[in-house]
Amino acid sequence: MNDRITIGQLFPGKIQPASLQRDRSTTSNPSVQPGKFKELLEESLLKFSNHAAKRLEQRGIEIKGDQLAQINSAIEKAAAKGSKDSLILLNDMALIVNVPNRTVVTAMDNQSMKDNVFTQIDSAVIIS
Repeated sequence: MNDRITIGQLFPGKIQPASLQRDRSTTSNPSVQPGKFKELLEESLLKFSNHAAKRLEQRGIEIKGDQLAQINSAIEKAAAKGSKDSLILLNDMALIVNVPNRTVVTAMDNQSMKDNVFTQIDSAVIIS
């Protein structure tokens, strides 16, 4: 005996339950939902903590557009390896980045790096 019940049997001639209906307000791509674009964009942007912003200003460190692209690339590489907190060395600066949050936690110039020990990191990315 076949005890299967189909949607047509439960709701004959009626509209399907809301949990089974497709949302027609979304785009033709089912993986993209309204409001998700903003979240995806924010997840991909590099952020600076208040502490990092102060250190950049105090130490006169300027990050240019091409350097931002290199930093983003380094974060992607670290994330691909499962890193949580990474040291990124770029030319004459060092950045400690929380990889999952894409947030620069602190920044050091060449002078501040000398004789320094970096703790609470699980990876390092060296950009040349």
